[in-house]
Amino acid sequence: LIIPDPQLLKMKVTALATLALLSSAAAFAPAAVPRVPTALSATATETKAFTKLPASVKPGVVTGQALVDLLDAAKEQGYAIPGVNVVGSNSINACMEAAMKYGGPIMVTFSKGGGQFIAGKALSNDADEASIAGTIAAAKHVREVAALYGVPVVLHTDHCQKAWLPWIDGLLAASEEHFAQTGEPLFSSHMLDLSEEPLEENIAICKEYLEKFAKVGILLEFELGVTG
Repeated sequence: LIIPDPQLLKMKVTALATLALLSSAAAFAPAAVPRVPTALSATATETKAFTKLPASVKPGVVTGQALVDLLDAAKEQGYAIPGVNVVGSNSINACMEAAMKYGGPIMVTFSKGGGQFIAGKALSNDADEASIAGTIAAAKHVREVAALYGVPVVLHTDHCQKAWLPWIDGLLAASEEHFAQTGEPLFSSHMLDLSEEPLEENIAICKEYLEKFAKVGILLEFELGVTG
């Protein structure tokens, strides 16, 4: 009669229990799935998909007739230009880096609140001074570095309702100053959203601003109806 060592027996039981636990856990573990390249990952390895740009469109900020040529080319060739609302140099640079890697052009878009955030939320904005200063500062940042990324950049501002028109007035003044020095505006285009106003008043105000914008080569986008 062989009596096993109690300590050895305990070790064997523990080992068997552990194996059983691991086996049961493995039974419920998901099977390994072979990694299949997605369309996104496959595209990232392909040649950059730069569009065929008009001769007037160069790396850097695009304004005036060159912007008209770019928009016409996009319509004719059937592609969209991404417009990204930015809130600082980090998001601005990310937009231009993406355009550089995957194909330009890109539209860097500022909102009134985004401009205020860029200037600093601690500043007073009672007369839109922070929104104006922040948006202008960001536009100047783009103008300093856009050409280095080698892509065309459209400097645009997003929805501006009637109460926010002083913000646009401040940006227009900066573009007029820039135009006097360089022959082109600081910004490429602005959007007025007066869709909450009566249609006649909406069009009348947009006409007034269009006449001002045209003098320095700024394009106008405007909303006619309520969108949401």
